[in-house]
Amino acid sequence: MNKKLKAVYRHQMFFPGWLAIFVNPFYFARSGLRDAMIELAPMLSGRLLDVGCGSKPYQSLFTVDAYVGLDIDGEASRKRGIADHHYDGNTFPFADASFDSVLCNQVLEHVFNPDEFLGEIVRVLMPGGKLLLTVPFVWDEHEQPYDYARYSSFGLRALLEKQGLKIVHHKKIGADASILFQLANAYLFKVTQGWSRPSKLLFTASVMAIANVMGLLARRMLPDNPDLFLDHIVLAEKSS
Repeated sequence: MNKKLKAVYRHQMFFPGWLAIFVNPFYFARSGLRDAMIELAPMLSGRLLDVGCGSKPYQSLFTVDAYVGLDIDGEASRKRGIADHHYDGNTFPFADASFDSVLCNQVLEHVFNPDEFLGEIVRVLMPGGKLLLTVPFVWDEHEQPYDYARYSSFGLRALLEKQGLKIVHHKKIGADASILFQLANAYLFKVTQGWSRPSKLLFTASVMAIANVMGLLARRMLPDNPDLFLDHIVLAEKSS
């Protein structure tokens, strides 16, 4: 795959439009995260720290004074060469109250010591600073063996409040019938990993695309279920 096609594919993964229905097995999960980021990005300002930044997929959505990427030190992150700083899995390499805002996107489930991790986020946040946190609730094991937890809304609230964070906004994405089709596609994605690339692309553009379309129809026709959902989207504030 050449660089141009890779760029198009990556964009459809994180910012799925209508084309993504045919090429993105994670259409509902990714479109939900995209919409949440677009809605809440304006709430973050000043100097922003992206914790577990990966490839910084949502950086373009934030209008801030500085966008600083932090990733755990490791071969994959070093190879990407995108993170501005690395940490040892325990202590962030920043002074207290160094940032006005923190973004932590789909990272907390990979943290074995959540209290210490969130404590570091709170430590580097200025008083009154905001944290935008996303974390899955219903999803398969991924990035094995570094997948440690899933959080209910009650558990997540308790975890954040324990660290002195007040939840300002909490949204559950995928809390409708589309979750059934997203989970079906997540299953199909895993079982087709051993297939050849052409076979996987054909299967995605046909069978998995049909599941995406059916999910869109089911979302409109069937009632929501706030107790079964894909991801938490939380905006929290550090006590001032």
